[in-house]
Amino acid sequence: MPLLGWPLVTMLSVLVVASVAGTLLLWGRVRGPRPARAAQRVGLVLLCQLTAVLVLGAAVNDWGYFYGSWSDLFGSSSATPSVQAAGHPLAQGHFGRTGATTVGVVGASQSTWSGPAEWATRGRVEQVRVHGLRSAITATAEVYLPPQYFQPAWAHRQLPVVEVLGGYPGDTLGLVSRMHYPDKLLAEIHAGRARPMVLVMLRPTVAPPRDTECTDVPGGPLAMTFLAQDLPSAMDHLLRVRPVGWGVMGDSTGGYCAVKLAMTHSVQYSAAVAMSGYYHTLQDSTTGDLWGGSRVLRDLNDPEWLLAHQPPPPVSVLVSMGTAERGALGLADTRRFLKLVKAPMTASSMLLPGGGHNFANWGKVMPAAFDFLSARLGA
Repeated sequence: MPLLGWPLVTMLSVLVVASVAGTLLLWGRVRGPRPARAAQRVGLVLLCQLTAVLVLGAAVNDWGYFYGSWSDLFGSSSATPSVQAAGHPLAQGHFGRTGATTVGVVGASQSTWSGPAEWATRGRVEQVRVHGLRSAITATAEVYLPPQYFQPAWAHRQLPVVEVLGGYPGDTLGLVSRMHYPDKLLAEIHAGRARPMVLVMLRPTVAPPRDTECTDVPGGPLAMTFLAQDLPSAMDHLLRVRPVGWGVMGDSTGGYCAVKLAMTHSVQYSAAVAMSGYYHTLQDSTTGDLWGGSRVLRDLNDPEWLLAHQPPPPVSVLVSMGTAERGALGLADTRRFLKLVKAPMTASSMLLPGGGHNFANWGKVMPAAFDFLSARLGA
């Protein structure tokens, strides 16, 4: 029986009803000494709770497409996705130097991800708090500097940057500790498949708890201005990095933001990766009205509308999606977006057979995503 769909939810619902009915029927019929009767009744109650939890989990998974198959759920899938073509810190060597606030950096803190003796072999992760001078937004980012940043042979070279965005509501520290972005990039660098790149990792929820969808909201948070202008400007002053020609990648809401940022700020970003992203504007209880009632502003934040009605930008995108992700934000939306792409914009895709909307599947995509970005951010 497949993990997704009504048959499993229906079967588990029947089991819930049967377990409750069985408990009522057997409650007064248990036999044996008092401890044995108590144990049997506890077992009946636990059976009811177990079936209720299972049906709730199945229903939530069916709604959100988090796991697309049993192998996806238990991590036993051996399917490997492949890409398909379609149509020194603070400039002076130290975080936290005096005067950093003049470029929008209001603080930095030491990370335990690696020690100073490891920086030239493993790289360094630092937490930086950035205040947007244009947007007035303040947000925290985790910055990964690859080992080459600390090696003498690279001392006078600017490194490309990849802005990494999580989903909504997102957890910046989770991008390091749960999704392991620095570890996965480091592995690709050591394998010779990716060039050294700086990662600037943060959640797109720069004005919590509202989901701004990386939008400049009329009369509200200027999220796009912060992500596409303030953050790059601060990193350009803070680090030895290229000021433009960045990459941007993310999952779920972060994937939507990545593509939108690249398409609307193609000077700043030359390539984007969207993992289980979507490509049209949405409105729900977490977003509210992001466009001040303006249909024009809503369209200008809709990647599919932009491709259909405006000249495409000269950027490259890689999109990935699990084949079990259905609904308005799932596989059909991804395929519709890919059909709209035309030169000079280019698009590649990765489909994960039976994959759902979860960290495990995004982890499978990340190595190829880094290779994709490395090839397009230049030598």
